[in-house]
Amino acid sequence: MENPLKIKEDLYSQCLDVINSRFQTIQNTINEIQVSLTSETKSSAGDKHETGRAMLQLEREKAGNQLAEIQKIKEILFKIDISKTLKVIGLGSAVYTSQSNYFIAISVGELTIDGVRFYAISPSTPIGQLLIGKRVGEEVVFREQKFIINQIS
Repeated sequence: MENPLKIKEDLYSQCLDVINSRFQTIQNTINEIQVSLTSETKSSAGDKHETGRAMLQLEREKAGNQLAEIQKIKEILFKIDISKTLKVIGLGSAVYTSQSNYFIAISVGELTIDGVRFYAISPSTPIGQLLIGKRVGEEVVFREQKFIINQIS
């Protein structure tokens, strides 16, 4: 098996890439809305113009909320110390089970490192809550499926 620290570094890096990509997408959306708001001039359409502006303002507010959410997720990611190897599953753990492999960090879905599939999950997800605090050899039951924790790094 490859170096556990290298695997965790790669998982962390992929999580960061996903979050930065989401951040950039939302930032671009906000910029486009700003350009639309700025370029819309008062026209004789009146009400139609005001409705268009109001819709753009709502879109900008929605994008702003998404941006704030991404910032919160980034802060969680930055708190993770991947150099620590814990005997008990916690934030930043790579967990190998008889069913699937998990990276306890933020929810970004499926990641692949050297052909090995991991699911990046938040500790607050249902499966994350079941895994936190468990040790190698313990059994976990999730959605009527039993699996054993084989390794934690």
